[in-house]
Amino acid sequence: MIKSKLRQAIRRMTKVTVNKEYRSITMPLAVTATGQKLLESEYYVEGYATTFNSPYELYRIGDKKYYEVIDRHALDNADMSDVIMQYDHAGRIYARNSNNTLLLNINDRGLLIAADLSKTQLSKELYEDIKAEMINKMSWSFIVNRDRYDKATRTRTILEVSKIYDVSAVSVPANDNTIISARDYFNAQHEKEQQITKRIKALKILSTI
Repeated sequence: MIKSKLRQAIRRMTKVTVNKEYRSITMPLAVTATGQKLLESEYYVEGYATTFNSPYELYRIGDKKYYEVIDRHALDNADMSDVIMQYDHAGRIYARNSNNTLLLNINDRGLLIAADLSKTQLSKELYEDIKAEMINKMSWSFIVNRDRYDKATRTRTILEVSKIYDVSAVSVPANDNTIISARDYFNAQHEKEQQITKRIKALKILSTI
């Protein structure tokens, strides 16, 4: 009975998130293709929205660091039917995959995006800002369908993404949305760790009675 309760408590460490989450990456958004251009355009940009199997520090609580990693197959079944490209996840749309100005390519490294920013004057201005390296980072928003949390390493592994909403050019990668979603998740995990520790202690006491 005691072991069963302990297993149930540990099982609750796995969390399914239903809110939209935001992540930024330090890899550059650039006007130069890493290989062959994925779209034909004089106003071409590309970059990785995320990479796979590369843990990164996402949040700290006191002296404890919490990490996250995207599984290689997390995007296999993701809905990418109408992803848009924005600036800082808000306002004007600069490209979208439903009109073939945005391409999302999943490869072994991660989610590579390529955009044609030639269709409007404002999208051309965004291209010039990226070319001048005024804006050189990316962020993406998504819904997590399934994840796993490793208490020992304090690492969350995103196993399955159900939907990708947008990819955005950003000037400051650690935006407020990223911090908020990370804080919500890991504060919850931190609280669960404390609750499980208390339960384990209580169960040990009961087992001696």
